[in-house]
Parts: sequence; C-alpha cells; structure tokens
Amino acid sequence: MASSRPSPAFFVLVTSCLAAGATFNACSAEGDGDSVDDGSGSASGGAGTTSTGGQSSVSQGVGGFSPTGAGGSSCGSDPDSDFDEDGFSQNDGDCNDCDALVNPAAVEVIAEPDADGGVPPAADEDCDGMTDNIVTCDQGIALDESDPLLAAKAIGLCKFVTSAKWVLADGSPPPVDATQLANFHRGHGVQDHLGPNNLPQEGERMLMVSSGAARREDQPQFFHRNFEKGYTSNPPAGFPKESATCPNVTTGGARDATGLELEITAPSNAKGFKFDFDFFTFEWPSFICTTFNDFFVAILEPFPPMQTDGNISYDSGGNPISVNNAFLDICGCPSGPPCGAPPANPKKQFDCAFGTTGVIGTDWDVDDTHVGWTNGSTGWLRTTAPVEPGQEFKIRFVTYDSADSKVDSATLIDNWQWSATPGSVQTVVPPPK
Repeated sequence: MASSRPSPAFFVLVTSCLAAGATFNACSAEGDGDSVDDGSGSASGGAGTTSTGGQSSVSQGVGGFSPTGAGGSSCGSDPDSDFDEDGFSQNDGDCNDCDALVNPAAVEVIAEPDADGGVPPAADEDCDGMTDNIVTCDQGIALDESDPLLAAKAIGLCKFVTSAKWVLADGSPPPVDATQLANFHRGHGVQDHLGPNNLPQEGERMLMVSSGAARREDQPQFFHRNFEKGYTSNPPAGFPKESATCPNVTTGGARDATGLELEITAPSNAKGFKFDFDFFTFEWPSFICTTFNDFFVAILEPFPPMQTDGNISYDSGGNPISVNNAFLDICGCPSGPPCGAPPANPKKQFDCAFGTTGVIGTDWDVDDTHVGWTNGSTGWLRTTAPVEPGQEFKIRFVTYDSADSKVDSATLIDNWQWSATPGSVQTVVPPPK
C-alpha cells in the first residue's frame, strides 16, 4: 500500500460562498496553510446559482471583480489591454498584468517552503485583494440538501463548477418513478461526522454517497444494511472491472447507484487536483471475491492518458475501490488478523492494519452474521490527477451495488484541492492531519 506523502505541492481553493440568487458573500477562513478571513473587494459582476430538475449551474461573473489592495501591477499603460494574454485586462480585474498566472480566474497558491527551506513571499494570485487566504463554503448545508451544486461545496469545490447534477453509475439521470426517485435521494447526504472518528477533512461538512441510505443511525430515513431502492443502470464505461486478486470472478450489473457529476473549468494556474474519500462496505467479510460486490468510482472525462476508462481511484495493483481492494484496512475478526472471509477464503486475506477504530460508532461496527467480526472500511484515502490550466472537464463520484441490491456500501468525499504541479493519477494514504 502506498503510504508516502503525495509529491505535488497543493494549493487550496479560495472562493467566496455562493448563495442561490445572491452575490458573493464572505466565508470564514479555514485550512492547513496561512489563512485570513475573506474580506475581498466588491464583485460587481456578481454570481448566482440556479437549480432545475436536480441540476444546477453557476454563472461566475469574473469580469466584474474589482481588485482592492492588489497592487495594480502593469506591463503597459492601456488598462483595457491584456499584456500577459491571460484573458484579463486591468479593467477586467487583473491585479498583475505582467504574470499570466495571476488573474480573477486563478486560484490562491499557499506559500510553502522550497527545497532549501525558504518560503516565497505570499502573493494574491486570484486578485481578491488578499494573500494566502483560505475559505470554506460548506457551512450550514442540510443533510438532505437536494441541490447538487451545494453537494459540490460540501466536498470543498466552492468555485469553478459550471454545472452539477445527480446521476446513476453511467452518468444517466436518476429514475423518474416517484418512489425510486425518493429512494435515490436517500442515497446522498451531507454529513458533519460519521461516528466519532470520521470527520470532515476541510470545513464543516462532507458528502456521503451510498448504494443504501446515506444516513447515520441517529438520523431520519436511516436504513440498515439492505436498502433495496428498486432501480438499475448500466455500469460506468470500462466496468465491470474485476480485481486482479480475485481471478475467475465476474461482477454483476450495477444496482442502486447514487452519484454526483460535476462539470468544472480548472483555474488558469492549476495543473492538478486532489480529493479525499473513505469507503465503507457491508460486503466485508462475507462477499470477498464473489459476484456480489460494491464499487466507489471517480470517473474523469476526458479519460486520463493511457487509460481505457476514466476511473482514477484504485489501489496500487489497479484494483477498483471495492471489497477486494488492498486499501480495505479498517476491519476486525475474532482471532485477529490476518482475516479472510468466513469460512476462511484462500483467495484473499486482510491484514486489518488500522484495526476497528474507523468503524466504531458507525453502522459498520458490528457484522450481523458473524459474531466478533466488523464490516470494513478503507479509512481516508487521497486521489490525485493532472489537469490543464483552464481545462473543462467532468468528474463523476458514484457508489453502487453489483449483482443484487442488498449489503450496501457508502463513501465519504471531501477536501477537494487544486495543485500547482501536474503530479500523476494515483490513490494514496494521506499524511495524518
């Protein structure tokens, strides 16, 4: 299992909270670098959100930014000219028209020590009048929020999202039948914690997508283990994808999927992104290496180079995130690790290296069938991927059952951040917070 600190130097998305039909609002500052309150200047261009039929879009209005205290650096005397050719003139809000990486469509880069230990001076890359300011935008989002744009904010994507929609495993719309649609929407929820040991990785909220009910045991509409929603879909492109560790096993079709698909325009100075996720499943331990399996996928479009599908979350062996992936390390059995499926499964064993702490206080802390066993979780993982500055792309987060609609799984998603360096497509264990 990869466990080293990711190599890219990441910078945190800095934005103002967007409320439906409102202009930019101030948000509290929070993060793991230098941070200040968002006291940005006026945004006369405005921004707003609309929501129709489970899909939202946002108009950014970046041309209306008015830089305050940004220095007004200029490489020429004409305030209407775009001297650095980044798409913005001084009158468009470009606070440094000598640097193409600085403009209202950029994202704030948090100053970090270089190889010699020196820290470069903080700069105002997004021309909001402040340096190294980190803000969050997920305050007060309701558990059962139906607006997918607010679900994006729950994972830390406060800006640069051009549309958001709820989807099935293959990206198709949710079912139209009223009962099935209600069941679909029980499969997503915005949580402030899941048990005492699974907390937001940024801000106050995190998104939960489930093949069952995305609810804690103490919340309305909770359903234990086997929530059969009554609908199916095609799997994502390239799936079913079998785990190399489970030869001669064919996974069944996609059922009870819940997903969020986002269309995003990368910041003008971004070369990569990352997000954190934590996968929980009732499939462990009974359904290791069987046709019954649940998946979490993160589908990136366009597909990454050299990939035949868009899934970017997988273990070091190329196994998708399921009960059979090598990251499933939060678990326990009566005799202690190594643990195999009861009765012992000769195809695959689990070390359960992180014990049961991560499932304590959740619905996965006790297995209903086998006394002394828990169910399983990966713990927090981090996926990284490269992106081109200004690139338009899609990402789809989905959790779904396969072969049947029972024995559910769920995934927490949080802490989206942009990267100043490309990095590579990989999933790792992040460093402790």
